[in-house]
Amino acid sequence: MYRRTFIKQGGLAAAALAGASVGFARAWAQASSNAVPRLIDTPVLTIAYEESGNRSGFPIILLHGFPDDVRAWDGVTPPLVMAGYRVLVPYLRGYGPTRFRDASAPRMAEQAAIGQDLIDFADALRIEKFAVAGYDWGGRAASVAAALHPGRVRASVLIGGNTIQNTIAPPAPGEPQAERALWYQWYFNTERGRAGLAANRHGICRLLWETWSPGWHFSEETFNRTAKSFDNPDFVDVVIHSYRHRLGNAPGEPRFLATEQQLAQAPKIQIPSVVLYGANDGVRKPPDSSVDQALFSSLLAREVVPGAGHFLAREKPDAVSSSILNLLAKAH
Repeated sequence: MYRRTFIKQGGLAAAALAGASVGFARAWAQASSNAVPRLIDTPVLTIAYEESGNRSGFPIILLHGFPDDVRAWDGVTPPLVMAGYRVLVPYLRGYGPTRFRDASAPRMAEQAAIGQDLIDFADALRIEKFAVAGYDWGGRAASVAAALHPGRVRASVLIGGNTIQNTIAPPAPGEPQAERALWYQWYFNTERGRAGLAANRHGICRLLWETWSPGWHFSEETFNRTAKSFDNPDFVDVVIHSYRHRLGNAPGEPRFLATEQQLAQAPKIQIPSVVLYGANDGVRKPPDSSVDQALFSSLLAREVVPGAGHFLAREKPDAVSSSILNLLAKAH
């Protein structure tokens, strides 16, 4: 299926599709170097993004999470490009070069806002339909867009599952182990946590990388390439608002109240979807499969990837890219 998808989409020679290590390495390097940094204005943001692949190909939008940036998808993008797709990887609000257009706008990041950012991004690029993959914040944005805009999103690969939250009712306490894993959220809900993130943003983010993906041994260079994105002047405010709003400790934007009320009803995602989990995710263990079945109307596959933690796109990029390609082959 992987090869047939390549042949259908990419027009590559059969020898390249066979996956020979030298040929793939060359193609990987070419695809990575061909990613073009761009800026696009939406109603709220100037979004920085990278684009690669065939501009006439079907668009795939890849969304990173917290604390991460577009580099998370470096290993996922090349096979998609080789298959003939147009790949777009934006920096979320508060990360990297993305900026709020209005200097006086409140720096908020509730789930409805980042979901709308995705739709606004596609609108600005005049993209009518697209596929999306995301994890963590990006997975939540993708879930929101997929649930509320099924006419726009053709298919979704959601790392961590459907993570839409009920922000209207107070969240119920979880099991002790789960509560302990969310220490950073409780920390960010205090003023000490805000000050700590402002003073130690790189150190906190590095600790989360280490504990959320305990089997992933990343290099100093790998972390530093992404850590620059946490120096965005809006990063602290955006992160703090996100984690306070979801626990009911910060107001949302009035324009999103109706959307949050709709999301609180746990709308099913009806488009063709795949969910992926890292077996060793230090934030949230993979739930029982019945949880996913209840949240999707067209769940085509569910996979728990062994040997991977929270940063699945970085740790097992082949598993993610092949899931995207196989899903799109079925969703056409």
